[in-house]
Amino acid sequence: MKYSTAGSTSIWMAPADQPTFSSLTADQRADVCLVGAGIVGLTTAYLLGRAGKSVVVLDDGPIFSGETGRTTAHLCTALDERYFALERLHGEKGAQLAAESHAAAIDEIERIVRTENIDCDFERVDGYLFNPPEQSKPDDELERELAAARRAGLSEVEIVPRVPLGSFDTGHALRFPRQAQFHPLKYLTALAQAIIRDGGRIFTHTHVKAIKGGTSAQVEAGDGLVVTCDAIVVATNTPVNDRLAIHTKQAAYRSFVIGAAVPSGTVPKILGWETSDPYHYVRLQSVSRGAFPVPHDILIVGGEDHKTGQADDTETRYARLEAWARSRFPMMGQVHFRWSGQVIEPVDGLAFIGRNPLDHDNIYVATGHSGNGMTYGMIAGRLLTDLISGQSNPWAALYDPSRVTLSAVKTFAEESGNMAMQYSDWLTEGDVKQDEQVQIGTGAVVRHGLTKIAIYRDPNGELHECSAVCPHLGGIVRWNHAEKTWDCPCHGSRFDAFGQVLNGPANKNLEPIAVHVS
Repeated sequence: MKYSTAGSTSIWMAPADQPTFSSLTADQRADVCLVGAGIVGLTTAYLLGRAGKSVVVLDDGPIFSGETGRTTAHLCTALDERYFALERLHGEKGAQLAAESHAAAIDEIERIVRTENIDCDFERVDGYLFNPPEQSKPDDELERELAAARRAGLSEVEIVPRVPLGSFDTGHALRFPRQAQFHPLKYLTALAQAIIRDGGRIFTHTHVKAIKGGTSAQVEAGDGLVVTCDAIVVATNTPVNDRLAIHTKQAAYRSFVIGAAVPSGTVPKILGWETSDPYHYVRLQSVSRGAFPVPHDILIVGGEDHKTGQADDTETRYARLEAWARSRFPMMGQVHFRWSGQVIEPVDGLAFIGRNPLDHDNIYVATGHSGNGMTYGMIAGRLLTDLISGQSNPWAALYDPSRVTLSAVKTFAEESGNMAMQYSDWLTEGDVKQDEQVQIGTGAVVRHGLTKIAIYRDPNGELHECSAVCPHLGGIVRWNHAEKTWDCPCHGSRFDAFGQVLNGPANKNLEPIAVHVS
């Protein structure tokens, strides 16, 4: 899915020299068609190409213009879902396979970086899971996670007295050695070039209208052009080809990030994750010489998540994020980057990668990557390549999108209840009573009789009206003041100010109603 960068630009998107590709102009035939040119789509296309498969990649925006460009690019075996929780949900063997697959993903990315000679700032760093500073002793969570991580095969994980930061004392922490970080867009630029080198085809600014599996699978573009193939991979962060099959088992969240200058050498290169709620995560990114008057790095700090469409306090969250960072990193200077990203949280803690449930056997999805999207991108690439090639893979059952995790039934019920509550918006009044009350540069939902209208007033005072009903499953969208988007609180679909779809699972724009001048 494409993404509007209004008021939200990541460090990766800033001075990036990204490759450009043409849109689809003629029908195509390939072994595999991949919908989405982010980390999953490009990694899978690259590995399939190396395995001798012909591939076509389609994206409705520029290359990696979706959520991949909005990551903080942690490559880690320390997962968002704790290993002691994964043991409860998937058993000890499942936790072991989760650890094994993420470690293998980091190794595989490193191998590709070396094989393809990619200059993408890849380096191994240690990662640390720590309590808020006021908790000076390891609590049950750290001790339980240490034991579970070791049972999962991460034998080098250990408790250390503190994270090696000079600016504040974290107290006891879990050290995860040999994690990694990189510049995701530099890496994927090289991967895209390698896909073309190996005979693959990439088409951008091409909206996919329909996905049909079966004997002669087809991906239909919005202008009627068709890619015919043997298999289809839907790699759009959250599937745009499903109504309910996957979306009842995961939820969309917005996670917020700032990037601030710190003098070079004052913050070590580590990955850090705090156990608090709301939680925070940190890493450091080197920048080119001459970017600042004196040598500086960029401290990347993220967190303060909320469910997509269920809060409109972005400025407050950025402020809390900055306050948290400044209280712990007093050397921090100006904030140069602010952005948010869509995080898809599965109810049982692990991604869904494999054949799409209730669909033809040759349609595959990869979603539910939580906060570990970069490593899951490689896991998906390896697993989907094996499935499409008819090879066995030890991770297939663990990540099977059709799985039913009985231990997650409580979380499933809570998420389903939360989603159902959002439909009460059909019964409420609008944000304002009349169209004319919508302020310049903002949007608001207005009730017109039995229906609701999403109205945006542009900087020239012109009103742009769309149906406020999300075309996915009929939720009422809400205005996001900070990013100037319409966000659906039910399943996380997002649209720009004019109703153009940005994020799935919706695959159509909000229905336009009227445009007039006030």
